[in-house]
Amino acid sequence: MENLISLVNRLQRACTALGDHGEESALPTLWDALPSIAVVGGQSSGKSSVLESVVGKDFLPRGSGIVTRRPLVLQLHRIDEGREYAEFGHLPRKKFTDFAAVRKEISDETDRETGRSKQISTVPIYLSIYSPNVVNLTLIDLPGLTKVAVDGQSDSIVADIENMVRSYIEKPNCIILAVSPANQDLATSDAIKISREVDPKGERTFGVLTKIDLMDQGTDAVDILEGRAYKLQFPWIGVVNRSQADINKNVDMIAARRREREYFAQTPEYKHLADRMGSEHLGKVMSKHLETVIKSRIPGLQSLINKTIIDLESELSRLGKPIATDAGGKLYMIMEICRIFDGIFKEHLDGVRPGGDKIYSVFDNQLPAALKRLQFDKHLAMENVRKLITEADGYQPHLIAPEQGYRRLIETALITIKGPAEAAVDAVHGILKELVHKSINATVELKQYPSLRVELGNAAVESLDRMKEESKRATLQLVEMECSYLTVEFFRKLPQDVEKGGNPTHSIFDRYNDSYLRRIGSTVLNYVNMVCANLRNSIPKSVVYCQVREAKRSLLDQFFAELGKREGKHLGKLLDEDPAVMQRRASLAKRLELYRAAQAEIDSVAWAK
Repeated sequence: MENLISLVNRLQRACTALGDHGEESALPTLWDALPSIAVVGGQSSGKSSVLESVVGKDFLPRGSGIVTRRPLVLQLHRIDEGREYAEFGHLPRKKFTDFAAVRKEISDETDRETGRSKQISTVPIYLSIYSPNVVNLTLIDLPGLTKVAVDGQSDSIVADIENMVRSYIEKPNCIILAVSPANQDLATSDAIKISREVDPKGERTFGVLTKIDLMDQGTDAVDILEGRAYKLQFPWIGVVNRSQADINKNVDMIAARRREREYFAQTPEYKHLADRMGSEHLGKVMSKHLETVIKSRIPGLQSLINKTIIDLESELSRLGKPIATDAGGKLYMIMEICRIFDGIFKEHLDGVRPGGDKIYSVFDNQLPAALKRLQFDKHLAMENVRKLITEADGYQPHLIAPEQGYRRLIETALITIKGPAEAAVDAVHGILKELVHKSINATVELKQYPSLRVELGNAAVESLDRMKEESKRATLQLVEMECSYLTVEFFRKLPQDVEKGGNPTHSIFDRYNDSYLRRIGSTVLNYVNMVCANLRNSIPKSVVYCQVREAKRSLLDQFFAELGKREGKHLGKLLDEDPAVMQRRASLAKRLELYRAAQAEIDSVAWAK
């Protein structure tokens, strides 16, 4: 059973070391789930003397006003033999064998947290005492409840202390040790009043009655100790502390315990209760009860710890890895994030993610529709054909066939295809930019680093802009190639005037009759449609080769080349994570460390059992 209290002691120490004090927090807290015993009492109730009697040592600061200004987590460890010593959680490798030095260190450590003011703090002090004269037990000594603020304290000190005490004892895992003086009316006891508020049935409250030996002559505390004056689930325990004269004379605690036993055994009113009175009995009862409570809470603790570990790991995964400290680590981290982005971008293009199909829609719908809208038949209307044929002849009319006229008609028709070709390039460019933005949003790691997100996005778009210009140049070249060299075979296959029964000796002006011009327009239209059909197939190839293929192959090449030239501080600027996220990750990592340690501690006790 002693392992159980030691287990909670270790867990509480780990909590304090990692900043888990059970206060209000957005982080899960293990402290609140651990069973504990909180010692509650008003000022001058004898609370400190009770603790010293349980320990058997004079080690707590004394004085007027509020002496205890921080929670003191007192962990008692029974050892079989050896010299008594104490250790503080904030001084883990220093052993105190002089308990006067322990008292001074408690005061000094309180001042370090609160300054030399008389204010209070919720951050606990951890003190472990190893002695053959104690039982295994953990107690939390809380500031004494008061009704009036003294000089040097804020007006809110009364409420502040009460709120701190209540924050401990209102938790269902807290056992309340309510210390009340017997020489005052129990109805006015601060400890009983606040305990009743949080534990109205008295199911987790132990009543401790001090100063029994100081009651008025002719009065006794039997009604209280036997539970008639105020009933609790557990029997009241009376103690007799050292008097101020004893303290001044440095009366030994062991002698004080012996005198306490004699008092209850020899006083007629309490003789029948003697076996369950005194500070020694109090320590044993609390130790046994704490063991029982801890044992009952172990399964719930294991469940809580396992669930919280999963939740913490999940959130840490969502927040991403911490930033590397060296330049090489930062560069590697940036490159890895960029590769993740690049992989997502490629998945969009390859159909693993949606969006890439829009590019095919440009080639299958937008480009053909744009080519149809060119309306070559209107361009090759009779009057336009006559005008261009005549202008192309110049001062010397054509002799056989109007070749220059044919060329001009074809060139002026084909040149209009540049518009749909450029529009196809721009449309694919717009889709690729959209996919870049989608990929950035889908890259969870980029959400950590706003500057890297912006710079990566700009670099990707700049790369797409360069690819667009190259694609536009190559695509327009396809149109210009068709304009610069006509397919001769097409015209050789056309029927000649003689074959059609025409007379080549006709007047040259007869060549401009409507029938002749109509046949020229029809021939040119057929040729232009043939070229248009060819370009409808070759333009997508050029666009895919220059834009889509290049984007898959080298979207971030330029960005990577520039990254390699940057110094560590410039790389650090890209990894400008939100300080709140960094703090959250660090807090979660510490909390995860705590819970994993707790898991190992509980498992070791469970296996030992």
